[in-house]
Amino acid sequence: MGLITGLFSFLYHLPQIYKWLLKPYYIASVIMTVAFLLVRKTPGLCEHLATQREDGNSCDFDWRELEILMFLGAIVMMKNRRAITMEQHVGNLFMFSKVANAILFFRLDIRLGIFYLTLCVAFVMTCKPPLYMGPEYIKYFSDKTIDEELQKDSRVTWIVELYANWSSDCHSFAPVFADLSLKYNCPGLRFGKVDIGRYAEVAERYRVSTSPLARQLPSLMLFQEGQELMRRPMVDNKARAVSWTFSEENIIREFNLNELFQKSKKMNKSKALKEEQQNDAQPEEGSDELEPETEITEQPTESKKDQ
Repeated sequence: MGLITGLFSFLYHLPQIYKWLLKPYYIASVIMTVAFLLVRKTPGLCEHLATQREDGNSCDFDWRELEILMFLGAIVMMKNRRAITMEQHVGNLFMFSKVANAILFFRLDIRLGIFYLTLCVAFVMTCKPPLYMGPEYIKYFSDKTIDEELQKDSRVTWIVELYANWSSDCHSFAPVFADLSLKYNCPGLRFGKVDIGRYAEVAERYRVSTSPLARQLPSLMLFQEGQELMRRPMVDNKARAVSWTFSEENIIREFNLNELFQKSKKMNKSKALKEEQQNDAQPEEGSDELEPETEITEQPTESKKDQ
């Protein structure tokens, strides 16, 4: 049953997977993921490789290589049990496949292992995962604008993500946060982001560590009247994040988004009703004259970045 569910999930996300694979980062990752397979199976090259097979066939896997590949599959399946988005699933596959490839190349020939490891280092230094560029309704803060925006209107509740561009977890969470902003954003409930990898003062102000060992990225905070009410993940006495899954369901439940959204809608309706009553209470002048033209102004749209 699990295999069928996984197959349907793969087919559902197949168009999105093709879109990802066309990007240079994913093209290079796929090549490095199957590098050992290509070397071991390419005619004209595999004949010159060492092997521990009894039949001496150097163009096929030996028993130790099969064990390593099976162990790789088990590790990826275990890690992907907690993965939420397709980016996390693919990222886990790429990461552990590169580790397995390095082990296989070092076992085959130390020179090939060093060469592959050098390629991995160069890849990490030069290739970054593509940023999420899909639809969203999120306000991007800087170190100078975040406090001003949070305290501007006490009736507005803010959900703010503190992230860093170098964090793979932040990249994986980006489409989830964007989808929540599209579903729940309204005048009384707003969504914001600030890059604390760029603005270190904001990280210090809100006591969020950017160290990979602390595992506090991304951090999600709820603000009302400019004051922080809660955050996820929570931090223990050793300044390490308590394990928490950044799924859409968890965020909706923990931050009471449905309740906040309904409360905000009621507040907006009551505000509109008061304005309508005030307009009706104004005395009508010049009833025989044509009504003056009213200027229609466009509703402000959320800026992509405010930095």
